[in-house]
Amino acid sequence: MRHTTSRDLYNRALSVLPGGVNSPVRASQPYPAFIERGDGSHVIDADGNRYIDFVAGYGPVLLGHDLPDQVIAAIQSQVSDGPMYGAPTEVEIELAEFIARHVPSIEMVRFVNSGTEATTAAVRLARGYTGRDKVVVMQGGYHGAQESTLVEGDRSEAVPSSPGIPAEFASQTVPVPFNDEAAIEQVFTEQGEDIAAVLTEPILGNRGIVMPQEGYHDTLRALTREHGALLIFDEVMSGFRVGGLGCAQSHFGIEPDLTTLAKVIGGGFPVGAVGGRAEIMESLTPSGDVFEAGTFSGHPVTMTAGLETLRYVAEENVYQHLADLGDEIRSGLVDIVADQAPDYTVTGIDSMFKVIFTRNGAGQEGVCSAGCRQDPDCTQSETCPTDASDVEAAATDRWERVFYHKMREEGVLLTPNQFESQFLTAAHTQEDIEETLEAYKAVL
Repeated sequence: MRHTTSRDLYNRALSVLPGGVNSPVRASQPYPAFIERGDGSHVIDADGNRYIDFVAGYGPVLLGHDLPDQVIAAIQSQVSDGPMYGAPTEVEIELAEFIARHVPSIEMVRFVNSGTEATTAAVRLARGYTGRDKVVVMQGGYHGAQESTLVEGDRSEAVPSSPGIPAEFASQTVPVPFNDEAAIEQVFTEQGEDIAAVLTEPILGNRGIVMPQEGYHDTLRALTREHGALLIFDEVMSGFRVGGLGCAQSHFGIEPDLTTLAKVIGGGFPVGAVGGRAEIMESLTPSGDVFEAGTFSGHPVTMTAGLETLRYVAEENVYQHLADLGDEIRSGLVDIVADQAPDYTVTGIDSMFKVIFTRNGAGQEGVCSAGCRQDPDCTQSETCPTDASDVEAAATDRWERVFYHKMREEGVLLTPNQFESQFLTAAHTQEDIEETLEAYKAVL
């Protein structure tokens, strides 16, 4: 493959964009592929190279890059009526009604413009509603580029994970390991009266996909109720991708107090949302005193794209297609890993998947057949990732420096690092899966 145009575009970008990109996850060495257009389950870069796309916009692209006619028509009709008005529209009510109808824990919704805005609003709302300041987060979890969650450390000492964040912010955040019930129980024993909320992804999606162990979310739910704190599920990534229309919380049978959403609910356009019980949500201005606002919130083009995408998904049984493809690609990867890289771990659920380059595995006999499910009877249960640190200890450099680039040469576009999930879309086909598995077989 030739990559000279991408190289030249990156050279230009370095003069006007910090690091040549507008989000650091898009960076790769020596330079990223600059995408020119999408085509179904594929993207074509500026050099004309064609790739099976498993980045899918880092999650928002659920239907693929060729939108159904009814979705395109609705978006075009809205654009022709004017881009935005700074006033309420009916379509934002309709999208909120759709979400509230299908996600059991959500009665009311406030739309914002990104996942970061959604989690920022959720943390502020939890603090305002409870009158408390501390927020518990999972080590290695990601909740956007906001001061309250860009922290590292443990329950004894949390520090900012980025320059520019005052230490005072980190002092109000309590990081604990995902799946560690003893750690979260100790935090509530020591600080329960000060904790406003526990904020967690139901599945760690920014650390190679780490599934919850059985009963972990039940423990979070019980502890927060006992101590008067809120449970916030960050479903920016998993929302309307895992667990169908009920989201991941429906799959796990847990009803959080607040939920953050983004990605899929915008149909590929910028969006975010926080939803939950009416009693809590009505603390937001103008019905309450917790301030939250945004010029572009509830943007009519985004609301239209999101609503029509979700309507199409509901009508066309898209989730079954995605679940079937997900099981097929993960099962195929399990077989390939067993033959070629028995230390590695295949993870994921529904339309999400990843191979984590874990070390010192116990072999593949008796492993979960379609990706790690935290099964204590699995032969890999002692070595498969249970929290973010397990993924961070994997051979992450091999992914970034070798594997990602070789897969690109095979015509398969993955995320440039070990930590980000891969995503399937409704446009992916049986042929795409077979071709992708052959590429993994050739490269691993």
